[in-house]
Amino acid sequence: MTENVQSYIDMLRNFAGGLGLPKLDVDKLIETHRKNIDALGRSAETAAAGAQAVAKRQRETLEAGLREASTLAREFRPLGDAKENLARQTEFARKVFDITVEGARDSAQTAKQSTGDSVKIVSERLKETFEEVRGFVSRAGAETGKK
Repeated sequence: MTENVQSYIDMLRNFAGGLGLPKLDVDKLIETHRKNIDALGRSAETAAAGAQAVAKRQRETLEAGLREASTLAREFRPLGDAKENLARQTEFARKVFDITVEGARDSAQTAKQSTGDSVKIVSERLKETFEEVRGFVSRAGAETGKK
């Protein structure tokens, strides 16, 4: 396998040389791509952690809503005072609504943060890649011009 990879690298060098392109340091180019793949991996890990956090928060929201529903069911007295039952149901609905809104807000904030962090990793790596490629292509072009 290593011989095949080396022969491809040699083919690329010969091809680029035959076209009169500036000489590229293939090892530096490969290292740059290795860093790019590493950044994509870190970005994916960040996104996955964010998705897990959102799922956890949604589960917590559901559990809180179910606790409130259980409390209402235990306290419900169908033959009791209608006004009191209506007041309890209204309070229950308000609590569940508040829990749901807070859970949705927290989930959205977590998703926004993890997405932003994930994009930032790739964006910063992209800037670094441009600088790295600019650096070794410029040096290669300067060396070609000296000959």
